[in-house]
Amino acid sequence: MKAMRHWSYGKIPPNPAAWLMQVAKNQALDGLRRNSRFREKEGEIAAVLEQHPAISTQPAVTFITEEIRDDQLRMIFACCHPEISSEAQVALTLKTLCGFSAGEISRAFLTSPETVAKRLTRARERLQKAAVPFEIPSGPELSRRLDSVLDVLYLLFNEGYNASQGEDLIRRELCDEAIRLATLLQEHPAGDEPRTHALLALFLLQAAHFPARVDASGDILLLQAQDRSRWDHDMIAKGLSHLNRSASGEEASVFHLQAGIAACHCTAKKYEATDWARILSLYDLLSAISDSPVIALNRAVAVARVRGAGAGLKAVAEIENRKALQNYYLFYAVMAEFCLESMKYDEAEDNYRHALALTSLPAEQNFLQERLLRCEMDRVTAAQPSVAEMGPRK
Repeated sequence: MKAMRHWSYGKIPPNPAAWLMQVAKNQALDGLRRNSRFREKEGEIAAVLEQHPAISTQPAVTFITEEIRDDQLRMIFACCHPEISSEAQVALTLKTLCGFSAGEISRAFLTSPETVAKRLTRARERLQKAAVPFEIPSGPELSRRLDSVLDVLYLLFNEGYNASQGEDLIRRELCDEAIRLATLLQEHPAGDEPRTHALLALFLLQAAHFPARVDASGDILLLQAQDRSRWDHDMIAKGLSHLNRSASGEEASVFHLQAGIAACHCTAKKYEATDWARILSLYDLLSAISDSPVIALNRAVAVARVRGAGAGLKAVAEIENRKALQNYYLFYAVMAEFCLESMKYDEAEDNYRHALALTSLPAEQNFLQERLLRCEMDRVTAAQPSVAEMGPRK
């Protein structure tokens, strides 16, 4: 970026490569001095950078890359210590490593920011009391903590996929960070597990939709309205490759099943060709191993696509812990869609308005306003008599 600013005015140095390396070294040193996480290693890294010739960069770059990668993985595993609850593990990592606010974390857990703040305070106190080491565990301890690490990355990606704050529907930088960390994890012996590959497959298959997920104005485009030629097909291929690698284990995790559902959408040539029956069967398996109300809500959508909107409404009514969805705008948006398809216009409008009250994101508000207008227009159309009812014209 500095080069683009300086060189665009014709100030290109005699040795551009050396200029870039020197500026990069200075920037790296400044960043290290500001970042307390690297205090202990600042002297070592600075010494390597200063001693190494400017043009021969590979050893220093490799050293820094490996140290940063390992530090990030150690930080994640430290936050996911069994001394604290699984919810607190995820919240602490999202706060400490990824910089999430209490509001963003509360949305991920379908709870309040105050509850998250208390959870974070208790988690820090327990970790300090237990003197948790800053390391990547091994043996059985690794497997237990890996599940929480994967949950962290999953929630990080979800917050980027459908942002809870700001002006944009997608926070691409969060999704990219989740993909980057998942890639680092599966490349490390500690994380090279089938469920890690399944999670990375899910990320890649979902992120492949980004180029077509919003229109030129930033408004939401549902799957049936997306131009599938704009999907990132290279990313889809990588996702399917990791999904294949995830099949080497003997256990199907929630990430395997969700990646399988994403693969069904990505491999359908057009929306009408979507294999909803297979998607529903995968959701049935997913519901058997997870009591997540969000998964149950997504299953209801698949039920509606296979058996009709009435069956979808029944599936929603059967969600055991549906109270956890009372502050989740998509719960009411899905209910509204089912009611609209069932020509229950009053209920549809009520649910759309309830959903509107629960989101502040412009893209989501615009989408819900458009659906509410569609509902009102359908009501008017349904109320008008047909030609047959009007009788023959004289």
